[in-house]
Amino acid sequence: MEELNIKEFGQVIMRLINKENLTREEAYDAFSIVLRGKTTDIQQGAFLAALSTKGETKDEIAGCWQAIYDNDTVKVTPKVNDVIVENCGTGMDSFKTFNISTCASLVAAAGDVKIARHGARALTSACGTVDIAEALGVDVEGGVEIAVKSLEETGIALFNGMSPKVHPMALGRILSQMSFGSTLNIAASLASPVIPDVGVRGVYSKDMLKPVAEVMKEIGYKRALIFNGAINGMEATMDEASVSGVTSFAEICDDGIIREYDLKPEDVGIPTQNIEDIKTMGSVDKEKKRIVNLLTSGKKDAAFYSVAYNAGLIFYAAGKSGSIKEGVQKAIGILESGKGYETLQKWAQVQNLNPAEGLKILESVSAN
Repeated sequence: MEELNIKEFGQVIMRLINKENLTREEAYDAFSIVLRGKTTDIQQGAFLAALSTKGETKDEIAGCWQAIYDNDTVKVTPKVNDVIVENCGTGMDSFKTFNISTCASLVAAAGDVKIARHGARALTSACGTVDIAEALGVDVEGGVEIAVKSLEETGIALFNGMSPKVHPMALGRILSQMSFGSTLNIAASLASPVIPDVGVRGVYSKDMLKPVAEVMKEIGYKRALIFNGAINGMEATMDEASVSGVTSFAEICDDGIIREYDLKPEDVGIPTQNIEDIKTMGSVDKEKKRIVNLLTSGKKDAAFYSVAYNAGLIFYAAGKSGSIKEGVQKAIGILESGKGYETLQKWAQVQNLNPAEGLKILESVSAN
């Protein structure tokens, strides 16, 4: 590697350390160098850490997203006659919950929403989107074609952000070597093989609502809800809508205007819940059992209402309900009916190179 290139990239890092923002073009160029491995591993890590410590601007996030999408993303066009929704959170939140977004996705898919998820294995938590889907029988290493088939036939698919079949150049390598949150939690999670029409995305900080909304608007989302959930009596927040405090939103409306507002659980027809009841149990084995029980029991506890709230956001954003409150009621009906679990059964079979094995894995969870 040429010494000049190392010195030049080092100057970019120093600018970030000195709290100087990059333009979108500069961020694109810098992250393209990272993806191509054109600088040292030390400098790649320093770049991500410096950018995260400074605090990312919308231009920097958009530049990193564009670099991943242009250089390291397999692109697909599913054949569906409806809007496509993406709803993975960023992670990095200070309060760790069970995998609410996966359950919410299944409820939404059972309610005729097309869900194209783009997630990763756990980076800063015990159980990531990919981990829990795999534990429930979904083939997360099968590649983009089988994910597209699942989206078309079952209404839900997961594109594994750490798989070389989805991001063939470097993204999985970089993510697997990290155990801290960075710009990748936002930029990489947005770099889906499918560019969705609608986004429903939790973020780790209230400060990120407007910047992420602006990035999503710029890269082509027609509608989106970006949110951060607070917890009564705590400084910690979550990248989910909260049933234990105020949730702050930035909504990309049909006219392109970004509207900001707050909602309490009772505003959407949900009683305030005990936050301790939705904390992560700390292992994939425990979490997969909780999800199956949640989708089949109909028990109205904190986990039930958390999933209903977050699924309600998807129904509203996708135009399947006239309000968030109406969407929550629709989600409650689906949870009570068990249709979310039926969708999970189909997903485990269709997004799988061995459908029988996928169903066998899921049934083994249900039997215990």
